[in-house]
Amino acid sequence: MKRPILIHPDPRLKKVCDPVSDVSDELRALADDMLETMYDAPGIGLAAPQVGVMSRLLVMDCMKEEHETPRPMVLINPEIVASSDEKNVYEEGCLSIPEQFAEVTRPKVVDVRWIDLDGTEQQETFDGLWATCVQHEIDHLNGKLFIDYLGPMKRQMITRRMQKLKREKARA
Repeated sequence: MKRPILIHPDPRLKKVCDPVSDVSDELRALADDMLETMYDAPGIGLAAPQVGVMSRLLVMDCMKEEHETPRPMVLINPEIVASSDEKNVYEEGCLSIPEQFAEVTRPKVVDVRWIDLDGTEQQETFDGLWATCVQHEIDHLNGKLFIDYLGPMKRQMITRRMQKLKREKARA
């Protein structure tokens, strides 16, 4: 089931999420809904607070070319355990900040540990776009948006655009 995506500014997008204590059927259903919502948007990542659920859960799939086999991933309670000194700059966007993009500098490679839908601990090294995506989504779980990396003028400009977009949607 597709879920509505919260649009910035929304106070829930600025809150730190609670750890998931139990991998339940309800959580698995949420993960399925989030993947469906992400693919439909279309996006490469989605964090639970973006659909109004304040839990440390994210989904992602950076295989976006048509010839590539999808690789949907569900990360529960993800944490970055190591990151490279080498940096990467990507033009990031966000499903909660539609049609706004900005260059963000992040570590090029990160090691991430999480729990999967079977309750098993996993760890993987992510590089390039995957590393950027997982860091962006973990930021969401910590109440941080990609625009928080920008200067105050650019951040305010984007926030005003989102406020206007929300007003227009409310009238429609």
